[in-house]
Amino acid sequence: MSALEDALAVRRAADCLADQATVAAAYDRLAAEIGAEYAPRNPLVLAVMIGGLIPAAEILKRVSFPFELDYLHATRYRGATVGGGLLWKRQPDTELAGRHVLVIDDILDEGHTLVAVRRALEEFSPASLRIAVLAEKRHARRAPGAHAEFVGLELPDRYVFGCGMDYKNYWRQLPAIYAVRE
Repeated sequence: MSALEDALAVRRAADCLADQATVAAAYDRLAAEIGAEYAPRNPLVLAVMIGGLIPAAEILKRVSFPFELDYLHATRYRGATVGGGLLWKRQPDTELAGRHVLVIDDILDEGHTLVAVRRALEEFSPASLRIAVLAEKRHARRAPGAHAEFVGLELPDRYVFGCGMDYKNYWRQLPAIYAVRE
């Protein structure tokens, strides 16, 4: 079976965990919470590529305050369904020292990637550093120190895709969150 055929089969059999309306409500709530904290702060928003691209776009189009936008790219998955060692592909170009920095990503699972991102960004001495994720999985395998200050949805401990999250590099664009059928 080709990668495309596999992705199509997985999508056909997938369980919808959060439909489009539920996801949109989570984006609205995240934008309101982020706006309450960041509107007066001239923040720097960093989208975590590739998964954080869609949640960042959805959240940021719902806020009405000015911000600067940049991105970083760190991954553990590289198209696989199980994480490996952290690979830095790009750190932000924008000056972080003294800035209020908000990182937006798709999901907090075990949290190894977000812990590494937080530690790396803290070395640049931002005035504040917070993380927002569309989704957080419920399980007991969380890496020490892994947390997000803003969380849109809680999900069961299943392999999920849609809304920035992928199944073997497919289906990030879906407006709802699906789980691979067990």
